Amino acid sequence: MAATAAPNPLSIFTAIIPGAQLASALPRAILPPEPTPYSRPRNGFLGVEWKFVKAVGVDDEIIGRVEVTEVRGDKPIRKLATSVRNAAGEICLTGTATVYTVPLVKD
Repeated sequence: MAATAAPNPLSIFTAIIPGAQLASALPRAILPPEPTPYSRPRNGFLGVEWKFVKAVGVDDEIIGRVEVTEVRGDKPIRKLATSVRNAAGEICLTGTATVYTVPLVKD
């Protein structure tokens, strides 16, 4: 039995890798930015479980949706339902994220 490879293995991923990065950027944008990388406490993802259902092209218009589905009473931890759709309304990314969030302080 012989193994064969695609003529240009990178060509297999050119539409998928940028698409995954673009699609996952929308749910990641929900956490407010920190003033400096050394600020404490920090906002952050504790875990994600995303399925990349459909490739997203660089020129595609995408719409993200985030819904809080669970709130812990003892810590500022939230569970979120996340999805990204293209302009045709097709699901491109779907799943959940668990995040640690600190309250925003108004100056």
